[in-house]
Amino acid sequence: MSATVVRVPGSKSIMARALFLAAAADGETTLRHPLRSDDTEAFADGLRALGVDVVSSADEAWVVTGHPDGPPVASAVAYTRDAGTASRFLPALAAAGHGEYAFDASAQMRRRPMDPLIGALRALGVEVREEGEPGRLPFTVVGRGLKGGALTLDASISSQFLTALLLAGPLAADGLAITVTDMVSVPYVEMTLRMMEQFGVGVGRDGDTFLVPSAPYGARDYDIEPDASSASYVLAAAAVTGRTVTVPGLGTDSLQGDVRFADVLRQMGCDVRQDATSTTVTGPASLNGVTVNMRDISDTMPTLAAIAPFATGPVRIEDVYNTRVKECDRLAACEENLRRLGIEVATGRDWIEIRPGTPVGAEIACFADHRIAMSFSITGLRTLGITLDDPRCVRKTFPTFHGMLADLRAEWGMA
Repeated sequence: MSATVVRVPGSKSIMARALFLAAAADGETTLRHPLRSDDTEAFADGLRALGVDVVSSADEAWVVTGHPDGPPVASAVAYTRDAGTASRFLPALAAAGHGEYAFDASAQMRRRPMDPLIGALRALGVEVREEGEPGRLPFTVVGRGLKGGALTLDASISSQFLTALLLAGPLAADGLAITVTDMVSVPYVEMTLRMMEQFGVGVGRDGDTFLVPSAPYGARDYDIEPDASSASYVLAAAAVTGRTVTVPGLGTDSLQGDVRFADVLRQMGCDVRQDATSTTVTGPASLNGVTVNMRDISDTMPTLAAIAPFATGPVRIEDVYNTRVKECDRLAACEENLRRLGIEVATGRDWIEIRPGTPVGAEIACFADHRIAMSFSITGLRTLGITLDDPRCVRKTFPTFHGMLADLRAEWGMA
C-alpha cells in the first residue's frame, strides 16, 4: 500500500523558542516555514507590545529584529491569550529590560500556574507585582536589567519555566546557575539547549545544575521543523485504520521529543520506518495493549488515550501528572470523554487505564483544549456520530487540522 504524504504545520515549541531567541539576538533573524496559529500570533503580538519588530506578512517567513539588552520600551502591556509559552517566556525576557511590563491572558491561562517563574525571578532580584490570585496572571515585571546568579527551580509542573530562565540566562550580566529538582518533559529542555547553541550560546551542565553564560545570541536564518505533537494525530490515524502515512521533515534528527510517539505505536504493533527527515507508520490488523510511561512526551497522551479502545488489551499511561495543569485537566478530560463513548476507563493522580471496547457516537467535551479536540477526532475515523463541542479550538496550534482530516477521509474512501 502506497503511503499518504501529510505535511503538518511547523512546531509550536520550536517557533516559540525561535521567536524568543530572535528577539534577544543581535541583528535580524528570518524564521522560515513558521507556524501561524493562535499561540504563535499571541507570542508575536506579545513581542510587539514589548517593542520588538516582528514582520509576519507572509507565511513563508517571519522577520524579527532583536534587542540583546531586553525590550527596548520603558513600559508595555502584553496580553498573551491562551498561550502558555508566551505567558511563561516573555516575562523572563522582560526582566532583562529596563521598565515596567504588565502581563495578562485569557481566563483559561489565568488558571494555569505561574508561581515557579515568579519565585525564580524574585530570587534573582526582579520585582514582580502580582495583581490577581497569587502565583497566577496577571502580574507586572519591573525590569532593571537582569543581574543573574544562582537559584533552585522545581521543574515538576512544567519544563516551560526552566526553558524561560535558560533562554533569558545569556542576557543576565553574571549569567545563571539553575539547579533543577524533579524535572518533567526532559526532551523539551534538550530542545531548548540545542536551539540556544544554534543561536550561538552553549550551556554547561554540572549534575542537576545548568550553567548559562552571559553571552550574546547571534541572529540567523532559521528553519522551523514540522510539529511532532501535531504529527501524532496523523500517525494515530494510520494506526487505527491500517493505512500508511508519511510525515516529511520529521525524523530521527528532530529536535522534538514527541517524535518518540512513533515508538509507542511500534509497541502497539505498527510498522514504523524512520530516517533522518521522515517518519512512516503503517497500521496493523489489530493494535496491542501497552503500558507506557509518557512523562517525557505527555502532550501525546490524549492521542494515545483516544485510540486506546481499539487495542486488543488494556492501555495504561503512567507518570503524566503534569497533564492535569495544561489547557485543561487532560487526564480528567480523557476519562470523561471515553466514558461518553461507552469505554471503561480508570484514572489516578498521574495515570489512566483504558479497557478495550467499541466506542459509540457522542459529543466530545473539548474543554477549549486543542489536543482533546484533535485526539478524539481520530477516534471518529472508526466511530460514527462523534462531534466536537468546540471544533475551532484547534486554531491554537493546527488551524488546518479539520481540512487535513477531511482530505485523509476522502483519500482513504471514508468521506
